[in-house]
Formats: sequence, C-alpha cells, structure tokens
Amino acid sequence: MRIQRRLGGLWAYVRSAPGTYVWLGILFVTTVALHRMSPEFEQHFLRHRSTNIHELSRSPVRVLVTSAMWIEGGHWVPYAFLYTVFHAPAERWLGTARWLAVCVVAHVLASLISEGVLLKAIQDGMAPHAAVDTLDIGVSYALAGVIAVLAYRIAVPWRYGYLAAVLVAFGLPLTEGPAFTDFGHFVAALLGLACYPLVRGRGKAWNPKETLAGLRG
Repeated sequence: MRIQRRLGGLWAYVRSAPGTYVWLGILFVTTVALHRMSPEFEQHFLRHRSTNIHELSRSPVRVLVTSAMWIEGGHWVPYAFLYTVFHAPAERWLGTARWLAVCVVAHVLASLISEGVLLKAIQDGMAPHAAVDTLDIGVSYALAGVIAVLAYRIAVPWRYGYLAAVLVAFGLPLTEGPAFTDFGHFVAALLGLACYPLVRGRGKAWNPKETLAGLRG
C-alpha cells in the first residue's frame, strides 16, 4: 500500500506539469536514438535540425521546432533534474499554455537574435563563413527563459537576490570570450523577464520566510 501511495503521488506530480514531462520524454527518446548513431552520422543528422544560419534561411519553422527536440552530447540526466527544478514548478504556477508561451518566446527569439548577431559577425569578418553551418540545437534557451520568469514567483525582497543570481549566471560568460550561444542564453533570460504580462494574476508570490517559519513551527 505504501508503494502504491508513493507511485500515486509521483504520478500526480507528473500530471500536474504534463507539458514538462511530455517534452522530457521526447528528449529521452531522441537521446537514446542519438546514442545509436555513429559520431559522423550524428553530426550530419543534427546539423540539419539545427537553428544555424543555413537551415534558418531554408526552413525556419521546421528547425525552430526540431532543434528543441534534441540535446547535443546526450546529457539527458542533468536536463531531467533542471526540468524538475524549474520547468515543472513554472508550468504548475503559470498553467501549461502560459508556460509554453514563455518557452516558445525564449527559444524562438533568442535563436533568431543570436544567429542574427552571428551573421553580422560573419559579414564583418569577425567570424568565419563556415559558421553558417554551426551546430545549434537544444532546449537551453527555453530553460533560461523559464528560470528567469520564475523570479516573479518569489516575493520581494527575496526576488531581487534570485534575479541578481540569474543575471550573473547568464551574464558572466559574456565577459569571458563569449560565444554566440552565451549571448543567446542572456537574451533568453531577458525575454523570460519580459514575459511579466503572462504572470499577472497567477496567485500570491512565494515567500521563503513564511516557508521557513512553517518548518520551524
């Protein structure tokens, strides 16, 4: 009975954030598929699903969708942890539709903006022309946007500390020889913060002080 209750509780937790765990399930399947490919074929396969300049110029909608279904390097376990820590609470708080809107805004716009910056760098001779075919897949832009929008879930003044940590985490790489993906992550975080209209009316902000007081009591 105890095992059944725990399994029931786990299933209820998963159902409370269906979009998060469906997406995570897709990433698990595609990660298993990648592990069955040869390294050479994997690079070729992923490049055609990448939001690089070449593929965006040919089929932007297709690659913007398919790029979010794969994880380069097959690091599924860390993403499973991050989805549970950030995506699931955000979906339960915002609702699936609003959570997905934040993901789409962060993923699509950060991809387009970062690739636009890379294209300008190529045109100015600051990046090689071969960069038009660079590999750019994954879900990290959507994750950055969700991490940032969760700042509004936290009550003031604790929100400011969380917000500072987010900006430092995504802004610091820009000071250390940044790649276009570093810029993309920072833009995605800003886009997440710009999604404030989606969070209004979503209930009382979480106050860590009240939670600690409850645990002590």
